[in-house]
Amino acid sequence: MKRSTSKSTSVSNGFNREIIDWELRPGGMLVQKRDIGDASSGHIIKIKVSHGSYHHDITVSSQSTFGDLKRVLVHETALEPKAQRLIYRGKEKEDEECLDMAGVKDMSKIILLEDPASKERKLEEMKKNQGMLKAYEAVAKIRAEVDRLFQKVGALEATMRGGNKVADKEFAVLTELLMVQLLKLDTIEADGEAKVQRRIEVRRIQSFVDTLDNLKAKNTNPFNNGSSNTTVSVTTKWETFESGVGSLCAPTPIQSSTKITEDWEVFD
Repeated sequence: MKRSTSKSTSVSNGFNREIIDWELRPGGMLVQKRDIGDASSGHIIKIKVSHGSYHHDITVSSQSTFGDLKRVLVHETALEPKAQRLIYRGKEKEDEECLDMAGVKDMSKIILLEDPASKERKLEEMKKNQGMLKAYEAVAKIRAEVDRLFQKVGALEATMRGGNKVADKEFAVLTELLMVQLLKLDTIEADGEAKVQRRIEVRRIQSFVDTLDNLKAKNTNPFNNGSSNTTVSVTTKWETFESGVGSLCAPTPIQSSTKITEDWEVFD
């Protein structure tokens, strides 16, 4: 499509001299150049714009361009100008084309279509948001279950502080239940903030399992108050899945030996 070109001529009426700017319209007509941004140029017309099942009555200047019309339609349709395709008389119109030059008159009908590429991007964004929401809900469900399990860990700790011994089975059951939640987290596909929340929950579970390991060690040797030189080390080995979420595996047995050396002093 040819763009309009302009030139200036001088007109004198005997008293003053006026400079007139001319422009070549797309149809080949040479007319006086006007300021498109001036709403007073041309007369006001009402256009019926059909957008799917919606119909909009738009009031614009007859000398506006289709690009100007798109900018007005943004407020009505929430579609950015680049996502709009305006069809008039069976042909898509370019942004530079003027309404009056294309034959648009008062009560003319124009069809608005959404650009396929923009529509596809919007659908992808919607799917992404739905996936993120689903991941958030899944992590929140696991977080609630982990909170419930941690309350039981606190109950065990309170029992031990009261001087009572806890059965080893209690520690094993809670550890196994926490591991189940850790495996559930690994199955959640998450991106962005949902992925961050999943990682935080993984670390929480790992810290709770470490707490259980320490409690179990104290429960096995309740008389070890730290004054002895002998220390009990309980280590939980963490394995990383392909998705980057931590998991538990059985700790490698620790080989320990005690060596006592006594030096005797001989008195006279």
